[in-house]
Amino acid sequence: MKKLMILPAIIFAAIVIFKVFFIVIDISEQVVITQLGSPKKSHTNPGFYFRIPVIQEAVYMSKKLLEYDADPSEILTKDKKTLVIDNFCKWQIEEPLKFYLTVRDRRSALNRLDDIIYSEMRNELGQHNLIEVIKDNRDEIMENVTKLSREKAKEYGIYVHDIRIKRADLPTQNERAVFERMKAERNRIAKQYRSEGREEAQKIMARTDKEKAIILAEAYREVQEIKGETDAEVIKIYADAYNKDPEFFDFTRSLEVYTNSLNKDNTKFFMTTENELLKTFQEGK
Repeated sequence: MKKLMILPAIIFAAIVIFKVFFIVIDISEQVVITQLGSPKKSHTNPGFYFRIPVIQEAVYMSKKLLEYDADPSEILTKDKKTLVIDNFCKWQIEEPLKFYLTVRDRRSALNRLDDIIYSEMRNELGQHNLIEVIKDNRDEIMENVTKLSREKAKEYGIYVHDIRIKRADLPTQNERAVFERMKAERNRIAKQYRSEGREEAQKIMARTDKEKAIILAEAYREVQEIKGETDAEVIKIYADAYNKDPEFFDFTRSLEVYTNSLNKDNTKFFMTTENELLKTFQEGK
């Protein structure tokens, strides 16, 4: 009979222990104790803890690093350019009691983070031009956004580790206009390059023509000098030969004249009997 009563007692004791005590096993978890729905205290370390049955409940929360991926939103820059910003955030529940008291659950926390980050992002990007956001100062801008968002998120028991921009695009309606401006700019640069190329080509051609004229003039001068020297040498040779036998020289020159003349077709010559050529022919008989 006693054995039959021990078993229910054990079961009852186990139920009481289960209701009165709870265990935090996972190091990545933390617990908020609520009393009739109102948060009273928190436990952030693993252990064996007490609670009042029925009245108090244990609400488990994660200590892990969580991610918030925001929906793309439009933001206006300092130079009045609209950007579609797609950003994400790494955050953590730092003070579970304050977290439960202010936002209660993760869904509400994400909504609150969305408001904070968008507000700070809009204010910070509104102080910078488009090129600074896209290229020059993005890291510095995001560090400022992270710092300011972290300060505001503290009052909700949230610690913001980092905020980054995944993509920064122009709105769809602006893409065509930007493309046309880029195309016009590239065409302008291409025309400038072609114009500069033609100008440079003309300079090269003019310089080449000048060098060509100088080379031809120099070559002509050298040819004329060589020709003059050659003619002078020929005249000297003729003169030397003439001085040695003037009569023979006259005779050979006459033969050249007659040879050139007699070779012409339909040419008639009238010679007197005193002609030196006829005399030569007669002497040869």
